Amino acid sequence: MRLPARRLPVAALTAASALLTGCFADAEPSAGPSAKGDGKRVRLAMMQPPRSGLSPLSDDAFKLSRWSTAETLVKLDADGDARPALATKWEQSGRSWTFEIRDGVTFHDGSELTPEAVVRSLTRAATASPKPRILDGVELTAKAEDGRVVVTTAVEDPLVPQRLSSPQLAVLAARAYAGKTVNPVGAGTGPFELTKVNGTSSATLDRYDGYWGGRAKSPGIDVKFVPDGTARAAALRSGEADIVEAVPVSQAAVLDQDLITEVPMPRTNTLYLNTEKGVFKDAGLRAAAREAVDAKSIVEGVYEGRADVAEGLLGPALPWAADLRSPVRRAEPGDPSGRSVTIGTFTDRAELPEVAAALQQQLQKAGFRVKLEIREYATIESDALAGEFDAFVLSRATVLDSGDPAAYLYSDFGSDGSFNISQLAEKSVDAALDKASGAKAGAARRNAVIEAEAAVLATDAAVPMLHERVIQGDAAGVTGAAHDPRERELVTAATYVK
Repeated sequence: MRLPARRLPVAALTAASALLTGCFADAEPSAGPSAKGDGKRVRLAMMQPPRSGLSPLSDDAFKLSRWSTAETLVKLDADGDARPALATKWEQSGRSWTFEIRDGVTFHDGSELTPEAVVRSLTRAATASPKPRILDGVELTAKAEDGRVVVTTAVEDPLVPQRLSSPQLAVLAARAYAGKTVNPVGAGTGPFELTKVNGTSSATLDRYDGYWGGRAKSPGIDVKFVPDGTARAAALRSGEADIVEAVPVSQAAVLDQDLITEVPMPRTNTLYLNTEKGVFKDAGLRAAAREAVDAKSIVEGVYEGRADVAEGLLGPALPWAADLRSPVRRAEPGDPSGRSVTIGTFTDRAELPEVAAALQQQLQKAGFRVKLEIREYATIESDALAGEFDAFVLSRATVLDSGDPAAYLYSDFGSDGSFNISQLAEKSVDAALDKASGAKAGAARRNAVIEAEAAVLATDAAVPMLHERVIQGDAAGVTGAAHDPRERELVTAATYVK
């Protein structure tokens, strides 16, 4: 089935543009030295509003990272290897890793970065409930010792530096932890200071002239949260925004192609099937659903060819995966005739409701009776995690946190994973995930990861459909914007508007 290409009439585009009229028009540089300098303030249109008050212990951490306001001990290079950030070097001794902390770093409130400050942030994350997903299955403690930070895990962990690169383990000033929730306003170490947050509508950041890495080229960032993808694209067309996050594929073709960048990313669009209860508790019916899915038609119709058909959970952003993958033995399909299922998904990613609609037709053709339930992500996530749906369509980053897919596999498919939408509890999968999590970095770990992927696929708890490409819009005057497939960087110290 090929869905028709989606083109909005000019009137619709004009209406979408009107949604943003005035969004950035009233943005004024804040008073003080940080407002002065070369270049203009960057007007940024982002897709998803904050879900947890911009707490770094939630997925909101990635916004703080993309705005270059909160930083971590370690960062990742293009290959996913650990490189210095707030820590300058580290060494391992058994279960412990010792980190040297960078001198001369101050938080945005003027206080100094110390080993004790690092320990406070890591301890708050390690003892949070729920934990940041990068710490799923990891018991971690931190202490200050001889002017350094010693991080110890319950078992030897070869990926501690990569884990500490997760934006959810950002290091913030003491003021951030004064209340029951973590408040990042004025508490980061990056080139931009978060100065104001207007709920789920907007945020303001000003240049922090005391940044240890050198003065940012832009005087500040004005953020507007715009869940409507057509409105975000219209903002780029009309000049209302300088950088637009996550341009929908439906809008990419109608934009000036010189203003958009398309990069294969480690993000997989997957149909998660509930293995604990309901129709898909039956492995044969899960197999029937898997056989009914026509991913190629979804890529061609919904994504207009701007995605890659999935052969597994890990896509072309990890090119080694395809070379290591072998055929997976799965259950034989059962008879779905007349069985009723509910598929859930959310509106925040513009393509997902259309993907769900395509799946509804495909599964109905196979004999299932299918109902859709589509809401905003903030109102549907808890139900999805509680197993309230028979199936759930999710666009999921596979190496978002550590640069290593083992953490994603554990989080989504481990018996005690924090994001186990499939409610999967399979001993063979847990054993494969444990092996992958404990393997040394390099070839041995990559092989173990592919074995874990195969163990998951053999259960049909997840049907990977396609791997997305990130489409970002940058206005003609934008220089130095990051195009990061891991979605950790966007506006950096080098970004400015002419």
